[in-house]
Amino acid sequence: MKAWRVHELGEPSAVLRLEDVQRPEPGPRQILVRVASTAANFPDVLMCRGLYQVKPPLPFTPGVELCGVVVAVGSEVTEISIGERVLGGTVLPHGGFAEFAIMDAAQTFPAPRSLNDAEAAALFIGYQTGWFGLHRRAGLKAGETLLVHAAAGGVGSAAVQLGKAAGARVIGVVGGAEKASYARELGADVVIDRHRDDFVEVVKDLTDGRGADVIYDPVGGDVYQRSTKCIAFEGRILVVGFAGGEIQRAALNHALVKNYSIVGLHWGLYNTYDPASVSECHRALTTLADDGLIRPWVSERLPLDQIADGVQRLADGKTVGRVVYAS
Repeated sequence: MKAWRVHELGEPSAVLRLEDVQRPEPGPRQILVRVASTAANFPDVLMCRGLYQVKPPLPFTPGVELCGVVVAVGSEVTEISIGERVLGGTVLPHGGFAEFAIMDAAQTFPAPRSLNDAEAAALFIGYQTGWFGLHRRAGLKAGETLLVHAAAGGVGSAAVQLGKAAGARVIGVVGGAEKASYARELGADVVIDRHRDDFVEVVKDLTDGRGADVIYDPVGGDVYQRSTKCIAFEGRILVVGFAGGEIQRAALNHALVKNYSIVGLHWGLYNTYDPASVSECHRALTTLADDGLIRPWVSERLPLDQIADGVQRLADGKTVGRVVYAS
């Protein structure tokens, strides 16, 4: 089979190589799938650079979430059948930027019939992160104001749709006119182009000085620091990631004086400590998708030989929505 592999660490376009390799065999609690579509994620970028918390052995194939058809199951797998169309996380080093990939049976779920392969491939990590962040960690309520940073990205776009589905007023922050147009199409009630306007002042104006009840921050750094200036009384700032490249320091005296919460979200830990909740979340997301309330926005469907370029553009912040490999 053909697969993109990383032999040394660096920028995706420099270290990803398309190679002919042996098709992997699933372990006892694993499955082998023929890849239908794989969504590119920022962790794929960070793993190429050697900067992600998960460091697979070299060489490895990135691509941490996919939709595919089961072609083989491990000796201990009884709940998944050959021929099923599934989605979920991959088991590195055999990721999804290949013709075949390995998945963990515990992180494999039925793909919703309401979504095509490319959309289903993008339903797992971003939407699970958004659902756990907004509902389990921040307790978002209908009628509250949700501020989403990087609202045109993969994680941010999921939060916009999930916030709207929950009945919140959603304000999206993006960088540039193209991304602003995309965020509006996603359903954001208000879109702020950070290249033109100060999101702190806009949020204060829109909320009569009260601020946002929940702030969804996958960027970090200065974006986090400035978010503390427009968080509401009893507001919750969700620390989702650090795509901006800087890990901020929290001024706890400021959180005390303004009476807000700083809430961490490491979605992957739920797979270890509370896997039943991940299954519950998938059922909730499937219902939302079937009801037409959420739908991953796939902006680019790339053939296998163009994946390195697509992942690099994701790394450079030049993509909107979800970029996917579609077989």
